[in-house]
Amino acid sequence: MSTKEKLIESVVKDVPVESRSKVTVVGVGMVGMASAMSVLLQGLCDELALVDVMEDKLKGEAMDLQHGSLFLKTHKIVADKDYSVTANSKVVVVTAGARQQEGESRLNLVQRNVNIFKFIIPNIVKYSPNCILMVVSNPVDILTYVAWKLSGFPRHRVIGSGTNLDSARFRHLMGEKLHLHPSSCHGWIVGEHGDSSVPVWSGVNVAGVSLQSLNPNIGTESDSEKWKDVHKKVVDGAYEVIKLKGYTSWAIGMSVANLVETIVKNMRRVHPVSTLVKGMYGIKDEVFLSVPCVLGNSGLTDVVHMTLKSDEEQQLVKSAETLWSVQKDLTM
Repeated sequence: MSTKEKLIESVVKDVPVESRSKVTVVGVGMVGMASAMSVLLQGLCDELALVDVMEDKLKGEAMDLQHGSLFLKTHKIVADKDYSVTANSKVVVVTAGARQQEGESRLNLVQRNVNIFKFIIPNIVKYSPNCILMVVSNPVDILTYVAWKLSGFPRHRVIGSGTNLDSARFRHLMGEKLHLHPSSCHGWIVGEHGDSSVPVWSGVNVAGVSLQSLNPNIGTESDSEKWKDVHKKVVDGAYEVIKLKGYTSWAIGMSVANLVETIVKNMRRVHPVSTLVKGMYGIKDEVFLSVPCVLGNSGLTDVVHMTLKSDEEQQLVKSAETLWSVQKDLTM
């Protein structure tokens, strides 16, 4: 008899139980591992799968996480370059792709990453046909559209991480300016995750008090308090971090875990995530942009209609036109 047989007497044969909250992260770069770590530390899944084409890096990252499994509530961490390891995932987070270089706009990345998605997305669909697909790779809005087209999934099961992080940066900077915790500062960044994102100044508030009612010029050139700089810092934030440390990772990882939590726990929280916006706010093209959306166990279940001012709507339409001008020429 083996040591195990001497130690443990089986009462019932092991029946394999399917994972109920399996999360897959595709790509074990800085963003992928920050996302995986954030999900693990919050105990959001009963199984985590990692996939990448770089076998040694993949194996090393998986072993490193497994060695800390004593300190986690996720009992199963698996990794392989074969997508069969991702089977039956509840949420698949795609972070793989070419990394944004210093000074490079997110839109410049697009065709390089579309080519990568042509391999990734069909494999995800093959093994997790009922999953919720969350795209994080940049440019996230266009790649969410690409993932939607390549997957054949209904629109409610394909979302982009969008401006969830931009809005978090915005609220953090608001908090710094007002000496308040970000959770007490309410403001939304919508539109493109990137240079043409739209701050909804008309909705910025603390405890229900509209800042625009206190400062009618907020966010405009004639604002003596220069609130417009808050949005500029949101736009420049990623570029600044990339310049200083070479990449962004921790904040986007925490943002991903925030979205995963809402989905797997069916919390029905409202997040600014990238979704199909054709027909909204006068947008005529089939593009994905961030608007406030309700997320839950089924994916994206509802869209909140924001009351935007005419200039804010115009900025959204302009964002959509910019994305469409790139999107229509993509080879898929």
